[in-house]
Amino acid sequence: MNHDEVLALFDRELRRESAPDGPGARAERAGDVVRHVGPEHGWNGVIWSDLDDDRAEAAIAEQVRYFGALGRPFEWKLYGHDRPADLDRRLLAAGFVPEPAETLMVAEAATVAGEVVLPDGVRLVPVTGPEDVELVARVHELAFGPGDHIRARLPEQLAAGSVVAVLAMAGDVPVSAARMDLHPGTRFAGLWGGGTAPEWRGKGVYRALVAHRAREAVARGHRYLQVDASGQSRPILERLGFAPLTTTTPYVHA
Repeated sequence: MNHDEVLALFDRELRRESAPDGPGARAERAGDVVRHVGPEHGWNGVIWSDLDDDRAEAAIAEQVRYFGALGRPFEWKLYGHDRPADLDRRLLAAGFVPEPAETLMVAEAATVAGEVVLPDGVRLVPVTGPEDVELVARVHELAFGPGDHIRARLPEQLAAGSVVAVLAMAGDVPVSAARMDLHPGTRFAGLWGGGTAPEWRGKGVYRALVAHRAREAVARGHRYLQVDASGQSRPILERLGFAPLTTTTPYVHA
């Protein structure tokens, strides 16, 4: 895998030519910026920009005005290779607050789609209905924090066919959950979630969910898997064959 070529492909297919992530959302080009405008409970933010020293501050101010008029907080998703080089400083000056940086990692789906090996007594269950969504939200709360956005958004995405989700169950107890965003017409599928209850970590459940989703991606014709990896998941993903391409940092404007 040529890292520079794949990063350029990622920028084109999932940023510059981004599609909305579900019902009630839209992706629109506004000058040198591509933004995603979601419903009130959806994701709102800047996906891509092509700025220089002279245009950056005006573009930032315009997005603050736009989302402010909608009455919605939004995120400027800044990547390590975005320009100008001091775009992070300019966002801070405009009132944005950075969240922890993550690593954009990509792998060939076919190389990751191996055998799904689960601990004894654990099985995978597809997420289809409201009861399943509630279990996904509960796992998210155990692993990451509040899951209300999962309850609000995931049913719409499942109905639209823009995401697949899976639960790992130990008997009747959900121990892990994961989602995969589908991007029709692109070569990428995005892995999200992958949260595991603390007492089940280190048992191979996360790796099994990655392999399961990789098999689903291959079946749907996606060549690459993309992950915004935390420091906790990056070492696991590297062992599975994912390569780091750049960093990504959410800059949030409330």
